[in-house]
Formats: sequence, structure tokens, C-alpha cells
Amino acid sequence: MERKTMIRAEGLRKCYGALTVLQDVSLEVARGEVVSIVGASGAGKTTLLQILGSLSRPDGGRVEVDGTDLFALGDRALSEFRNRRIGFVFQFHHLLPEFTALENVCLPGLIGGRDRREVEAQAVELLDMMGLSARRDHKPAELSGGEQQRTAIARALINTPAVLLADEPSGNLDSTNREEIHRLFFDLRERFGQTVVIVTHDERLAARADRMITMRDGRIV
Repeated sequence: MERKTMIRAEGLRKCYGALTVLQDVSLEVARGEVVSIVGASGAGKTTLLQILGSLSRPDGGRVEVDGTDLFALGDRALSEFRNRRIGFVFQFHHLLPEFTALENVCLPGLIGGRDRREVEAQAVELLDMMGLSARRDHKPAELSGGEQQRTAIARALINTPAVLLADEPSGNLDSTNREEIHRLFFDLRERFGQTVVIVTHDERLAARADRMITMRDGRIV
């Protein structure tokens, strides 16, 4: 049975001054598909991921996520859609140092106006799933690199997003933690049916995806 398209990008262009970073990029990602995007530094991978996640606006083209035309939305509606429907995992976890792991995971849910008790219960479940039940009350400085990244993934999942976008999610980790994070993305797909797009230089992670997209000079090749 053909799977529904979750992400559709058409004719994306992005320039910074005289530098063209994306040139007429189009792609589709099916619901529940894990896609990797690879290419040399400067190929446009991160810019593409940021546009797919609505963190950056293209100079031309359009993006639909789960049938919603992202850039037809006003700023507030776009921000609400992003909070509810898109999760982000970055190479640098961006956890807030003054908050515990549990509090960091709760933040997107509370920002979205959800009930605190419901959000905290879900955060506890997610941290348990990540193997961090004993680390909930620790602040980021008290966590290892792998624990910090697993906390960041739990935070990305707190609003049960349809799409999970990851930019070099294991780039800062040692080989053991890297393999653990890689396995986690596929476990999440099996458990939640999420659509996952991963920008990576890691050949082993890229090869495990359902499909690998290669970029060069701002284009998909």
C-alpha cells in the first residue's frame, strides 16, 4: 500500500547575498519514512533541513508538512504548528543549563499551553524510555554527552510531533553513544510511526536509512 506523503518540498531556493545555497530543490518524504541527507560541507544540507522545519524561509518554492503549506501561515500560526508537529534534534543539544533533564523535556509542552501534570507524566515516560529514569533531576552539566543528547531527543518528542528533523545528531558523541543514538531513531519510527529526516556525515547512519539523498552545490543529485 502506498504511504501518504508527509513532507513535500517544491522548487526551493535560498540565497545569502550573492551566495546561492539552494537551487530548485524538490523532494517528498513519506509518512513513517527515515531519510538521510548527505553531502560535503556547504552542500546546503542544513539550510534545507531548516527550511523543511520552518526555522528559515526560502526565497522561492514551497513546503508542505502533513498537508499544511508552512509558509502560507502567519508567524504565530507557523510557530504553533512547528511546536506541535515538528521536533528538532541538533548536534549541540541546546539544553538549558539551569533546568533539570525533566524540566528541559517539559518545556515545549508547557510553551504549547498543555496541562503541566500531563506534560510532566509524558516527560517521565520519555526519559524512562531513553534509559534516563535515574537522571531526571540532574542538570545538563551532570549528564554525559550521550545522556544530554537522549534528553534532547525526549524534549523533541514531548508534543508527539509528526516529523523529527535531526542535524548531525551523533556528531559530538563517541562510538558507543553514537550507535545508541542511531538505533534510537529507528526505534522511534517503529514505536511512534514518525517521519525522520537526518542530516549526517556518518556513513553508517546514512546507510541505515530507508533512503539516502545526496546534495552537491545546493542541489539534490
